[in-house]
Amino acid sequence: MIIFLYGQDSYRSKQKLDEIVLHYKDSGKSGLNLISLDAKDVSFSDFYDNFKISSMFAEKKLIILKNVFAGRNFQEDFVQEVKNIESLKDVVLVYENEGPDARLKLFKTLLKSCKCQEFAPLAGAGLKKWAQEEFQKLGQKINLDALDLLLNYAGNDLWRLSGEINKLANYKTSAVIKKEDIELHVRPRIELDIFKTIDALAAKNKKQALALLHKHLDGGEVPLYLLSMIAYQFKNLLVVKELAQQGLMYASIVKKSGLHPFVVKKTYYACNQFSFEELKKIYQKIFQVDLDIKTGKIEAETALDIFVASI
Repeated sequence: MIIFLYGQDSYRSKQKLDEIVLHYKDSGKSGLNLISLDAKDVSFSDFYDNFKISSMFAEKKLIILKNVFAGRNFQEDFVQEVKNIESLKDVVLVYENEGPDARLKLFKTLLKSCKCQEFAPLAGAGLKKWAQEEFQKLGQKINLDALDLLLNYAGNDLWRLSGEINKLANYKTSAVIKKEDIELHVRPRIELDIFKTIDALAAKNKKQALALLHKHLDGGEVPLYLLSMIAYQFKNLLVVKELAQQGLMYASIVKKSGLHPFVVKKTYYACNQFSFEELKKIYQKIFQVDLDIKTGKIEAETALDIFVASI
């Protein structure tokens, strides 16, 4: 039997993996037949030899196989033996903590032949429901406006979100978590802080924009990373500006752009402060700044200061 767990949401896929392992241990097994292998470190023949070894306790083996998509030869051999492995009493748990290439033959074979579960990133109502359930598990309540702010601050990274939820639950204990608790205890994603810089630039407040940038630099953020985030935000501004000029309303822009509604909402206001041509020139300037930094023509922090001053 083969179980295939995969997807970009490594938090929930890891939870499922742990759940299966715990169930295996709790079912009275000796634990000697729980085997974990990494396909990057073993050959397919070494993996397959595990089925030829009889258990002294006549137990089913649970073989956790990771990184099966890392090697071409391993994939090809696995495809050839999928039907044989699927027919065995032992369980092979193929675990990928990200989304494999759906075009690969092995991926298609596993989807067709095995018990599969995908863990795609949560968003919207699904993300909100997950967070509420996590608070409930800890016996904690949170106001809806506070929950919305938490999700805006932490995004859909469940590893981080889980940590923030535990931190807030431990802080408030029996009291209901409010919006001000989020503002006090949760650090916003850098994307949100960078958008404050964009807002300052849109308002032609270069002094504030520079202060916000240096706040990140003083906190240890890498200049090129900050520049990449600025590029990302201005790219969104260009996309939303172009769609808005086509006469599309907010809901249609969200659907057509594929951007998160919160991003579109923030971007829609800011893009009105620039013309489409201004945004194109700024976006081109960002790439020139990036090139100048990487080729050593200018020191990174100085380049950021000049870029902000030039807008």
